[in-house]
Amino acid sequence: MTGFTIRDVTVETIADHLDGLAEVLHASVHMGASVSFILPFSIEDSQRFWRAKVVPSVTAGGRVLLAAIAEERVAGTVQLDVDLPPNQAHRGEVAKLLVHPDFRKQGIARALMETLENRARGLGKTLITLDTRTGDKAEPLYRSLGYLVAGTIPNFARAPETPDRLDATTYMYKLL
Repeated sequence: MTGFTIRDVTVETIADHLDGLAEVLHASVHMGASVSFILPFSIEDSQRFWRAKVVPSVTAGGRVLLAAIAEERVAGTVQLDVDLPPNQAHRGEVAKLLVHPDFRKQGIARALMETLENRARGLGKTLITLDTRTGDKAEPLYRSLGYLVAGTIPNFARAPETPDRLDATTYMYKLL
């Protein structure tokens, strides 16, 4: 098992991590992760996502970004969206829990989620919500962390590797 550390990726450090974050997303999508993208999905597509969608949100303070660092590489990442409407300021929404295939089965996803929950508590959040592809590998992890199922929606998203297939999503939540 490789040792790893969880770090906050901040406005000051995000540029240092962009290539590694793009690599994790790219590799995850190519391994079938249902995280908004479908094949073909290039490393340039991944880099564009981080630069256009995540960097501005982190810069504006609307998103907490965490990275797991192992062997001097970004091994995993997760985001907490806190840029929500005024009537939802008490909650955060999990986005893009990803672990690079080279680093799976080492407890990184669990450590990222536990750190994310601690950051959410520190921000005064009392509820975390997320969605995940129904039946995906992440669903049992979320359940083991105390997340409850709110419901499922059929035909929610296109499968990354087979865009003509529509997968269901499961909405989950946890009260902090």
